[in-house]
Amino acid sequence: MEPPGRGRGQVQWGRGLHHGEGGRVDPSAYDCYLGRWSRRFVPELIAAAGIRPGDVVLDVATGTGEAAAAALEVVGRDGLVVGADISIDMLATADARFRGAVPVVATDGTALAVRGASVDAVVCQLGLMFMPDPLRALREFTRVVRPGRRIVTTVLGTPDQVPIWGALAAALADLFPDQTSELYRSFALADPVVVHDLFVAAGLREVAVHDHRRIARFETFDDYWRSFESGVGMLPHAYRGLTEPDRRIVRRGVERRLRPDRSGDGLDLMITVQLAVGHRPDAPT
Repeated sequence: MEPPGRGRGQVQWGRGLHHGEGGRVDPSAYDCYLGRWSRRFVPELIAAAGIRPGDVVLDVATGTGEAAAAALEVVGRDGLVVGADISIDMLATADARFRGAVPVVATDGTALAVRGASVDAVVCQLGLMFMPDPLRALREFTRVVRPGRRIVTTVLGTPDQVPIWGALAAALADLFPDQTSELYRSFALADPVVVHDLFVAAGLREVAVHDHRRIARFETFDDYWRSFESGVGMLPHAYRGLTEPDRRIVRRGVERRLRPDRSGDGLDLMITVQLAVGHRPDAPT
């Protein structure tokens, strides 16, 4: 029997990690995998950012634009929301969604193409943990936000706190043990103490980090599994690159891990995120 990982190629991701390079993002497929669940946390994100009518808001790692859409409703006609992402394909999807109402810019979250102290709030919904240097990114967020205003991020909890995706990450890591850290990237900032300390190190004040939880309900395991079949998303992309026999191995591994979450034919899966908020000081400290 072949040891896990032997004979299998390395998983390759495009910029932004959510899909292969150059592939058009299917909004409905992405929504099935992530969007319908991540948007449940957007109201808390927007509320924590202290956004007001007329504000300028920067949504970093905007993806398909869920947080940007919510911010746009708050800032109104006198405000401005800008969506930023490193993935050109994600930005094209967001741009088509907003039809010019939200300008989009291709830029690295760790080196934002944005003037200093030019926005009233920076929000980053489930993006910070994918950045190679989260502290550098937070320092960039701090640089571009106006003094006295806020930066808010959400990141996923531990794989056990987010079994909806944690079980798939674990099953894939069984096949690619040398890529375990990359496959677990979604959960890289699960520790609230680490997140708090990063915000403080970035120069932010009045930092607070809180858990927020939701339940994802699936009528059957097949309904749950369908969200991975499109290959849109970091983990689904890895799964879709496997041979058919390896896909069956991964599915069995996920089913085994999720047995405690079964409720009859259905699945009730917890999603836990850490919401962190910090203020840029009014004056240098």
